[in-house]
Amino acid sequence: MTYYVNVFRILFSLDDHLFRIRKAEKIHNLWKVSSLLFLLSIIIYAWMAFLGIGSDIISTTAVQLTPVAYEQSKFWFIIGRMAYAVLFAALILFLPTLLFYLLTGAPFRKLLIMQQVVLLVMLIERIIWIPLVTLNGLDWFVSPLSFGIIASYITEVPWAIYFFGAISLFQLWIIWFQVKYLLQFTELKKHWIWINVIGLHILFWCVTALLAYVDTYIVSGWFG
Repeated sequence: MTYYVNVFRILFSLDDHLFRIRKAEKIHNLWKVSSLLFLLSIIIYAWMAFLGIGSDIISTTAVQLTPVAYEQSKFWFIIGRMAYAVLFAALILFLPTLLFYLLTGAPFRKLLIMQQVVLLVMLIERIIWIPLVTLNGLDWFVSPLSFGIIASYITEVPWAIYFFGAISLFQLWIIWFQVKYLLQFTELKKHWIWINVIGLHILFWCVTALLAYVDTYIVSGWFG
């Protein structure tokens, strides 16, 4: 049986596609879809950077820079975000795939399909961030779809707010999806799958919070 990868269709007909992926002997379009997701990631992050999302520190130094220097700083900021998009997409696609491959022994290519869906959902979440920031002035970590806004009422510790801000409804759906997907390809007990998937996400949320916390200092060092 040959399976042609289409991540959009998986979202709307999950059980049918899981059955077909499990039975598939050949998989087509895998690397083509991965390349398109890389391109989409670059476009979205470049668009966000062009709109000035995350460039607050650069904007505050505008009065200290010449017009040419300010435009150069914006240009390099966009380039930096595009490079980050490539790194982000690569980590989401390949790191969990490798870890789950070592854990379950499931075919690497079939696990990569799972992470393609995960990356697509995360990019959709970032597209939703754009109007929240540009129209409502809400940073990603206080999105109404995340727990960061609740955390901001409980604590003023930035790292804690970033951590809970990384936990969104999209992330909870991804956890459920990964568990459901992995159960199709392993004989491991269900609770071990849940523990490993949640543990990986907690690590991801910690890293996200850390990067968000130090991002101010990184950007300041580059453009300050």
